[in-house]
Amino acid sequence: MATAGSGEHFSSRFAFIMASVGFAVGLGNIWRFPYVTGENGGAAFVLVYLACAFCIGLPILIAELMIGRRGQGSPPRAVAAVARESGAGKGWGMIGGMGVLAAYTIEIVYSVVVGWVLWYLYKAITTGFVGVDAAAAEMVFSGVLQDNLGMLFWNLVGLALTGLIIYAGVQAGIERAVSVMMPLMFLLLLGLAVYNFFAGGFERAAQWLFTPDFSKLGWQSVLAAIGQAFFSLSVAMGGMMTYGSYLPKEISIARSAIVIVCADTVVALLAGLVIFPAVFNYGLDPAAGAGLIFQTLPVAFAQMPGGYLFSVVFFVILAVAGITSMVGLIESVNAWVEERFGIARHKSVVLVIGSIAVLSIISQLSYNTFSEFSLGGRNFNALLEDFCNLVLLPLGGVLIALFVGWVMKPAFSRDELSGLGSGGHTAWYTAVRYLVPPALLLIFVMGLAA
Repeated sequence: MATAGSGEHFSSRFAFIMASVGFAVGLGNIWRFPYVTGENGGAAFVLVYLACAFCIGLPILIAELMIGRRGQGSPPRAVAAVARESGAGKGWGMIGGMGVLAAYTIEIVYSVVVGWVLWYLYKAITTGFVGVDAAAAEMVFSGVLQDNLGMLFWNLVGLALTGLIIYAGVQAGIERAVSVMMPLMFLLLLGLAVYNFFAGGFERAAQWLFTPDFSKLGWQSVLAAIGQAFFSLSVAMGGMMTYGSYLPKEISIARSAIVIVCADTVVALLAGLVIFPAVFNYGLDPAAGAGLIFQTLPVAFAQMPGGYLFSVVFFVILAVAGITSMVGLIESVNAWVEERFGIARHKSVVLVIGSIAVLSIISQLSYNTFSEFSLGGRNFNALLEDFCNLVLLPLGGVLIALFVGWVMKPAFSRDELSGLGSGGHTAWYTAVRYLVPPALLLIFVMGLAA
């Protein structure tokens, strides 16, 4: 039995980076980042985002990977092991536990949405959205939300694909899958962006994303940039800590983390150059939010030359982003279940996937049958999302920073981050001690106050 960090490892830095980028790049990157960028000053917001990503997101990402590799276990066990080694109590392991809980909670809702993506991929392949107008697109999506059997089927398909990848193990499953899926996603995104360059709307989309408008930058924009940088990198969800436990000692954590942050940003910007040329070219609403994917874009696919191929490729990209993110989320939970109950990987995968499948039924019913049931005006899905986004993730990030900055022995981080050099380590250590905690506390407080 291979438990987290004690058995299998990634065979190369490339495989590790592909797995980590796959985990970080999710559906939110594909539509939310470009939309938020356009609404908050375009290139001006991108500059603030990059500063936040490197000053706040990157230090936490490095910290998580370092804890995972140092502790050689699932997130709770890894943090507890590093705490004991530092002369602190094993109770610090709760930080890892929060990450595992966040991953599990997010997956209950996320798997349903990935199911929608797979369903739309099927629709793209079979119909290409031929003849679809705004009213028809809205009717199709409403039909999806009312069809519980259909949602359940595609949700189970997504979970089954994820389960098969994890079931096969770190190298034979996760590594093999992401080493094919992520380069494919990059190439397809690049191909669609090039297509848009010639098809129309590209210039306006580039202006939307890359022309600085500092008049739109305010305090709320800065907060949005901090939040986007933190959540976009998928930190405090246990997955990065778990992947860190699979990372060989000879691979530089810091260099790998920098590549992950850069790749995550490039994917998000490329997605903007794929989505918004079509939106602007066909007079659609760029502020359509989540509906952009399922209601707005199918209208563009129906009108554009080569729309059939474009729609299929686009939903393949989304499906890859969704599945690789699910792999990272579920693997962190699976690693903990393996260790906690002392069972083999194939048994823990069935247990974890099965329990998520059952609980996700409540999530899908919240879109129809249970839509009237709410607490404080929030349904089941909104409550789970708020619990993660407003509590577990920012609080988990603060605790990770406090742990590595004030509890873990500095000698351990110097050892794990030797490739940074003394100056680089000092910069990281200063950020994780004095910059990251107040920034994430601000997100936490503002989120609760909103």
